[in-house]
Amino acid sequence: MEHITDTPTLKAPAERFTGDVYLNMIATPAEPARLGAALVRFTPGARTNWHSHALGQTLHVTDGVGLVGTRDGNVVRISAGETVKCPAGEEHWHGATDTTLMAHIAMVVGDGTGDGTTWLEPVTDGQYAAALATIGR
Repeated sequence: MEHITDTPTLKAPAERFTGDVYLNMIATPAEPARLGAALVRFTPGARTNWHSHALGQTLHVTDGVGLVGTRDGNVVRISAGETVKCPAGEEHWHGATDTTLMAHIAMVVGDGTGDGTTWLEPVTDGQYAAALATIGR
């Protein structure tokens, strides 16, 4: 057993996120285990860039209200206690609504060469506004 008592909060890198986002790493992929997990906190309006995961991603919301969007325009509203599974290779983004924070535990299974994430371009303000309109905001 390993008892981890300190997981520092880090500011998420600006080249992968819009707005203020904070990370606490829970598990980092390391052979033979490949699970990566982090508690990610988004301030209102903050969001990830478009990205995909080689083996998919699971998001479990712990607090607040947020959005998950895909390239085909599908957007879901997510709240505390809910889970979203993004399939392998699907380009998507996630973040808080414009008026509420959102925190989730993000889980990925690494592909043997890292966490398998491919980071893409930022979600534009127009794409974000369209996503908010989709959920009735």
